[in-house]
Amino acid sequence: MAEWVGWFVAAGAVLILELFTGTFYLLMIAIGISAGGLMALAGANGSWQAVTAALVGVAATLLLRRSRFGKAVRRDVAQDPNVNIDIGQSVAVTHWVDGAARVMYRGALWDVELIPGSDTQAGHYTIRAVRGSRLIVG
Repeated sequence: MAEWVGWFVAAGAVLILELFTGTFYLLMIAIGISAGGLMALAGANGSWQAVTAALVGVAATLLLRRSRFGKAVRRDVAQDPNVNIDIGQSVAVTHWVDGAARVMYRGALWDVELIPGSDTQAGHYTIRAVRGSRLIVG
């Protein structure tokens, strides 16, 4: 088996692993391994193939890390409806006292705080965030 075939088989295996992880980092490593395969195809010796694969893989990984695809999007957990099922639910507030109230929600009394700038009239409000045992509504 030719040397370059081994490199491309390894790149293909890493690509298959990439499909299971859902990140782009293994894709960058596969690009580096493919660069080693291209060096082998061009007739370079084993050392140059390995150095090229390593340099291209590291460079591609660093470029990915600096790009917008490599940065993790962090959301505030207190406002993320995927984490807290209460966000987006409706509560009825009968009266406000200085922007705070107590409501019965899911069988328990909760402290409720109004988002700054909202109107303090009795009515139904939507839960925007949860901070401890306090519902933030607006």
